Formats: sequence, C-alpha cells, structure tokens
Amino acid sequence: MANAIVYTSSNCPHCKQVKSYLSEQGVEYEERNIETNDDFAQQVWDMGVRAVPLTIIGEHRIMGMNKLQFSKALAPAEG
Repeated sequence: MANAIVYTSSNCPHCKQVKSYLSEQGVEYEERNIETNDDFAQQVWDMGVRAVPLTIIGEHRIMGMNKLQFSKALAPAEG
C-alpha cells in the first residue's frame, strides 16, 4: 500500500475525514499539522497551496476529501 503525507490543521473537519478514510483503507500516513510546525506550514506554502487538508500520495497531490482522487492515487500501478 502507498504511504501518504497528510497536511492538517488542528480543528479541521475535512482533515479528520481524510485521516479516517485513509485509516479505513489501511493506508499508513504521516500527519503534518501546519499549526504546530512552521516547517510544515512552509512546505504547504512552497507547493502553492493555501488550505488543508493536502494529501500527498506518490506523485498525487489531493486537496480536501476527494474519494475519486484517493481511489486513483491508491490504485495498484498497472504495468
């Protein structure tokens, strides 16, 4: 399974949805709270993003809680 990075903030309901969804899918993720770590906030800013949740899975960058995009990002690579 893919590993993910989820940029969050403390009281963000969509962030909680993303974390719950990833857990339900059996996806291990690293949470990076932009309110508690300035470096994480700078990483999001440097990507040109101004809101959370932002989830990084491989080359996929997913804004918000978008199940379709998560499904694509988590699908096994065809080869």
